[in-house]
This record gives sequence, C-alpha cells and structure tokens, in this order.
Amino acid sequence: MLLLVIWIVVGVLAVVVLGSLAYLTLGAARRLGREAAALDRDVRPVLEQLQQVAAQQTEVETEVAAEVRKDPTP
Repeated sequence: MLLLVIWIVVGVLAVVVLGSLAYLTLGAARRLGREAAALDRDVRPVLEQLQQVAAQQTEVETEVAAEVRKDPTP
C-alpha cells in the first residue's frame, strides 16, 4: 500500500514539473514573438530607407552607364 502511495506521489510530481516546464516554455515563446514584432517595428523604417537609397543608387548607376555608352571618351 505504501508503495502505491509513493508511485502516485511520484506521478503527480512528474505531472506538476512537466506542466510548469510547458507553461514556462510557452510563456518564453510568447515573449520572443512580442520581441520579434517590436524589433520588426523598429527596423522596418530603416529597411525602407535603405531600399530607397539602393533604388536611387541603381538609377544613378544606370544613368551613368547610359552616358558612358553614348560618349565613351572621358
């Protein structure tokens, strides 16, 4: 009888430990998702500015290449 009680206590403790680990893991995953969303919100404007600058740079390079093709002499 005592052995049965011990096994029940061990089972209950195992369920409690596994449940708390799952709860903590899910909480950490939610926090990570919020942090990733905040990082995206912070970085998005900078990314858009970089894309605009890169597009402008490409336009300038295209114009310079066209000028060089028209008149290759410096």
